[in-house]
Amino acid sequence: MFSMQTIFGSKDKVLDLLQTSTETTLEAATAAHQLTQDWDNAPHIATFTASRQREKELAIEISEELINTFFTVLDREDVESMNAALYKIPKKIERFAQRYIFVHERLSDVDFSERTEILLGCAQMINRMVSELRNGLRLDPMRDLQRQLQALESEADDLLLEPYRDLYLTSNDPMRVMLAKDLFEILEKAIDACRDVGNIIYSIVLKNS
Repeated sequence: MFSMQTIFGSKDKVLDLLQTSTETTLEAATAAHQLTQDWDNAPHIATFTASRQREKELAIEISEELINTFFTVLDREDVESMNAALYKIPKKIERFAQRYIFVHERLSDVDFSERTEILLGCAQMINRMVSELRNGLRLDPMRDLQRQLQALESEADDLLLEPYRDLYLTSNDPMRVMLAKDLFEILEKAIDACRDVGNIIYSIVLKNS
């Protein structure tokens, strides 16, 4: 059985790029949490656009690296799947930020920070999971990280209906309810994309451990 060092060997640029990609995702998630926590000192939309653009550049670079220099027993389809899933996260976060900034005054009393905190936690977990790949195909540590990521996703699922109930019961403005629902759903999709990345990483370790 190949070790992770054998898999990546001297061709570990893909792993470096994936690590940078998760760091870019983490930066976007951090900015989203700041946006919903402290409006007076909120990041500018350019922060989110830059993260999305950087993620897009990294996705292209990873694909090119796979074609040009990445010859390993690790399935390229797995890396491409991880790459595609990672790209979705800053893209969805930018979409959330754009809409949140636009409608903030109308939804100033709706708390999104609890969800962005979970999103931030998920981004931290996938960053740690890619870091763990550098230590080899160790199933037990990766299983623990995967469980922590799943716990965060479950927490997000548990919170999903709570804001809808409050909005439906207390708001006389249907448009306000729709705007809030749209923002919550974008955050949910970003969290789901983090879960997808974690599932791909975990499946790679399972197949090769």
